[in-house]
Amino acid sequence: SQQSKPKSTATQYAALLLGGCASGLACFCTHPLDTLKVNMQMNEKALRLAGSGERPPGFFATALGVAKNQGLQGLYRGLSAALMRQATYSTVRFGAYEYIKLQMDPTGKKVFTLWEKCASAMLAGAAGGVAGNPMDVANVRMQADGRLPPEQRRGYRHVFDALARMTREEGFASLYRGLLPNVQRAMLMTMGQLASYDEIKEQLIKRSNGFFVDDFITYSISSTLAGGIATILCQPVDVIKTRIMSAPPGKYSGALACLTQTIRAEGVLSLYKGFVPSFTRLGPHTILTFLFLEQLRKVYAHLTH
Repeated sequence: SQQSKPKSTATQYAALLLGGCASGLACFCTHPLDTLKVNMQMNEKALRLAGSGERPPGFFATALGVAKNQGLQGLYRGLSAALMRQATYSTVRFGAYEYIKLQMDPTGKKVFTLWEKCASAMLAGAAGGVAGNPMDVANVRMQADGRLPPEQRRGYRHVFDALARMTREEGFASLYRGLLPNVQRAMLMTMGQLASYDEIKEQLIKRSNGFFVDDFITYSISSTLAGGIATILCQPVDVIKTRIMSAPPGKYSGALACLTQTIRAEGVLSLYKGFVPSFTRLGPHTILTFLFLEQLRKVYAHLTH
């Protein structure tokens, strides 16, 4: 047991960095889908204000619109904020998840129950949500900026410019706008991704009589299912979070007010607005994160043994 402590500590710090690195790589690959998701959620607002009664443009129409009006770089608007968000939010939640499990079992040999995994993931998600909130506000604003009228655009040059200007123009509290739904979403997301992935992978290997092993196919199936679970859990919170963060100051008194106003005006199904692009982003993002993570773990294990 004396030898297990240094190994556990090393594993813990590596997990902290590996999770952030894997999420950053996945984020770069899927950022255009995230930009389209934000644009779709914001489009309905413009149509409602115009009172036209038209249906908001769909996924491909939105993609063509962004590419036509802003160029291909429009799809990567807010990338610096997204990468910084992964560096804070995902590094903390992956690291905290592994850290909490190591505290419960320093030897790394215990098989955790699903409930232990879920509780660890939700605690880790809450920590990640707090750490990543300023970057998330900057990310949502930078992505939504291109479709505002020119005179209303904030024109942030990059993520640090966004953070500095928000602090200067709207006060430090603006960095934590939408904190409650963001932390709730982070808890659900981390449970949907990390706990689900671990549990599904473990059950596939344990119950398939050797059909599934610790390999690429198992990682792919586990991460695809985890991405679906995470999307179903998070979509309603995601819609509310996006609306609060991009709304002018004072429009909503809080998450509950935004929720009730949205349901009253547009119905319960509006909480699943943008579900297809959410899954088309979160599915690949989750799959890529875990595929990158498993490879990074193997490289790390090879380098440290």
